[in-house]
Amino acid sequence: MDFQQSLMISAAGLRAQSVRMRVIAENMANQNSIAAEANQDPYRRKTILFKNVLDRELGVDVVKVDRISFDKSEFGQKYDPGHPAANAEGYVTTTNVSGIVENMDLRQAQRTYESNLNAIEAAKNMMTRTVELLR
Repeated sequence: MDFQQSLMISAAGLRAQSVRMRVIAENMANQNSIAAEANQDPYRRKTILFKNVLDRELGVDVVKVDRISFDKSEFGQKYDPGHPAANAEGYVTTTNVSGIVENMDLRQAQRTYESNLNAIEAAKNMMTRTVELLR
């Protein structure tokens, strides 16, 4: 594997984790949302799926975002009979976003992003040392 391939693989990882962090940020921003009316759904958590794609120009597999989909888990219920969105039993439908899960996902995405940055920095240092040796 040459330096350009390693840089492009890490750059693809940076792009994928950047999209992942944006999706997590959107989920976190909506973690306290509730349904606007009794028969409506609140914000539904988004998830992201990755796939390996062959970059024919480089001849290596790189990671890309496959799709962003919705989490099919159940919504929560909160008892608040005075709320305008409460159903006949007095429950309001709340989002399926868990702040703890989103924080863990964000930490993993940040660490993966940092790992790709470190790989780029290491490749850059190797290229610099190689040029210095050739002088």
